[in-house]
Amino acid sequence: MIELQKPAPIQTGASAAQAWLHALELTAPIPRNPDRILFTVIEEIAARSGDQPALLSDRESMTYAELVARANQYARWALEQGLAKGDVVGLLMTNRPEYFATWLGITSVGCIVSLFNTNLVGPSLAHCINIVGLRHLVVSREFVDSLGTVLSQLNGSPAIWSHGVEHASFRQIDLDIRQYSGAAFNTNERRHVTIEDHALYIFTSGTTGLPKAANISHARIMQWSHWFAGMMDVRSTDRMYNCLPMYHSVGGVQVPGAILVSGGSVALREKFSASQFWNDISRWDCTLFQYIGELCRYLLHATPSSHPVDHRIRMACGNGLAPEVWSNFKDRFGIPHIFEFYAATEGGVSLFNVQGKPGAIGHIPGYLMHRFSPPLVKFDVEKEEPARNEQGFCIRCATNEVGEAIGKIVDDPTSVGSRFEGYTDNHATNKKILRNVFAEGDAWVRTGDLMRKDEKGFFYFVDRIGDTFRWKGENVSTSEVSEAICAFPGVKHSNVYGVAIPGAEGRIGMAALVVDGTLDLSAFRNHLTSLLPSYARPAFLRIREDVELTGTFKYSKTDLVRQGYNPAATSDAIYFDSPESKSFVPLDQFLFDRIQAGQIQL
Repeated sequence: MIELQKPAPIQTGASAAQAWLHALELTAPIPRNPDRILFTVIEEIAARSGDQPALLSDRESMTYAELVARANQYARWALEQGLAKGDVVGLLMTNRPEYFATWLGITSVGCIVSLFNTNLVGPSLAHCINIVGLRHLVVSREFVDSLGTVLSQLNGSPAIWSHGVEHASFRQIDLDIRQYSGAAFNTNERRHVTIEDHALYIFTSGTTGLPKAANISHARIMQWSHWFAGMMDVRSTDRMYNCLPMYHSVGGVQVPGAILVSGGSVALREKFSASQFWNDISRWDCTLFQYIGELCRYLLHATPSSHPVDHRIRMACGNGLAPEVWSNFKDRFGIPHIFEFYAATEGGVSLFNVQGKPGAIGHIPGYLMHRFSPPLVKFDVEKEEPARNEQGFCIRCATNEVGEAIGKIVDDPTSVGSRFEGYTDNHATNKKILRNVFAEGDAWVRTGDLMRKDEKGFFYFVDRIGDTFRWKGENVSTSEVSEAICAFPGVKHSNVYGVAIPGAEGRIGMAALVVDGTLDLSAFRNHLTSLLPSYARPAFLRIREDVELTGTFKYSKTDLVRQGYNPAATSDAIYFDSPESKSFVPLDQFLFDRIQAGQIQL
C-alpha cells in the first residue's frame, strides 16, 4: 500500500529561456546513450527511490519498485511466448497503472506494442488490428465483448489474452504472469534494445479515411519524456493528473513519461469527468494537469461560477485550448501558468508556447530558429495542397499570412526531436511527404494544419486542412467562425463545418450549437454580422443538447456533415438564415425542398 505524502511547496515557473535550456540539457544525452531506453531510466529511479509513488489510481497504485517489477513480469511473459524482436502485441485496455506497466515491460525486450483506441468497434477496430500484424492481443474485461464481435474479421490468428476476467476462449494474462519473476534481469537474460528500435504503434486518424498506425521509436519516447520534463520543470515532488486516453501519444506516453523520468507521480483516472475533475485534483493533491481539445471548455461550463475550486496546480499543459476559452479558464480556476504546445504523433513539427501567451500555440526563440522554426507555405484550398510558383516551388507566407506548417526531414540520428518516423503503411508515409519544396530534391513533412505567425514570432492555429472550406470564392476557417460564435453570451459549444448545396460550388457554413437556455436568434444574427463577412457566416444552425467528442476531446464532424441541413435526418431544431427575411427561420421540409431545388438564392 502506497503512503501518500504531501508534495513540497509549489515551484515557481521557470522563465521561457530557462525552460528551453532545461529541455535541451535533458534531451542532448539521448543519442549519445543509445542503450538507455525509458525502462532503463525508470529502473534507475526505482533503485534510488523504490518506495516513491509512481502511478496512482482508485483501482490500483504502484511505487517505482512495483512498476519495474510488474514490467519485468510482462517482459518475461513476452520472452516465454517466443516473441522475437519486432513482433507486435496489441493492447486494448482502459486507463490504469497496469496499462503503462504492460507496454513498458513488453517493449523493454524489443517487442512492439500497438495501442488501440478503446472507442473503436466493428470494422474500424478490425482494420486497426489487421494492419499491424499482431502475434498476441491483450484485452481488458471492459472490451472483451466488443472484440468478440470482430474476431471473424481478423487476419491471421493472434493469441487473445483477457485481463481481469475469465473467458472460455482466451487465457487470462493477469493470472499467467504471476508465475514470472519481477526481479531485475541478469546481463545475459535481457535482449539488446536501443533507442533506434520501434517501441509502439499509436493510431492517428488523419483528415480522412481509416486510422493509420504511426511508428514510435524508443528514441522518440525518450525525447518526448525528457523534453516535456524540462519544459515543465518537473520535480520529484510533482504530481500530474491524467484523465486523457492512454492509447494516445499525449495521455499514454508524454504525460507519464515526463513525470516518471523526473521521479514524480501520475494520478490516473479511467476517463474524463467534468463533475469529478477538481475533486480528483484536490484529493490527489496534484500540482500539474494535462488537457487536450475541448476539455477546458467543458470544465468552464460544467463548474458553477459560485463553486470554489481548491487546488495546488502550478501549471496546466496541453494542446487545443481555444483562444476564447483561455483567459476565462485561467482566471476562473486560478491557474498560474498555461503551457500550450503543438505536436504531431508521427513527428516532424513541434511548437511550444512557454510564455503562456493566450491563443498562441508556440514561439521559437531567435537563437533556436535555425533548429526548430517550421516554415509556413501558401495553401491552395481548392486543390488541398500547397501552392507552387512558376518555378514549381512552394511559396513562403508573409507575416500573419495563413499557410500550412511543414517540417524539414533531416537524416541525422542525433536530431531526435525533428524525426519523422511515418506510418506502418509506406503509401500513407509517402503521402505525408512534400518534395521539391524550396529546392530540387528536398523533402518536408506536411502537418495538415493551417497556421499564421505574427510579427513577434508567435504561431497561431487557424484550421485543420479538410475543415477549412470555400464558399463564394473565399476560404472559410471553421475555428475562426467558431471563435466568433462562442463570443455570444449563452453559447457553450460551437462545431462549425461546411455542407454542400445542389448546383453551387464549394460548401456553405453550418454550425451545431449547444446553448444555455433559449438562443436569441435576432441578437445572435446581429452579433455574427458585426464580426464575420457574409461568406463566413453560417447559413444553417443546428441546436443540440450536447456535442459529440472524439476520444481526444475534439469535436466530431463526420455524422454532422453527412446529415447536412436535412431536417428529416435529425430531431434537432435547424434554423436557416433566410436572405428573404434577413433572419434565422425554422427549417422545415418545405423550405429544405426549396433550397434543394435552387429556388432560394444563396
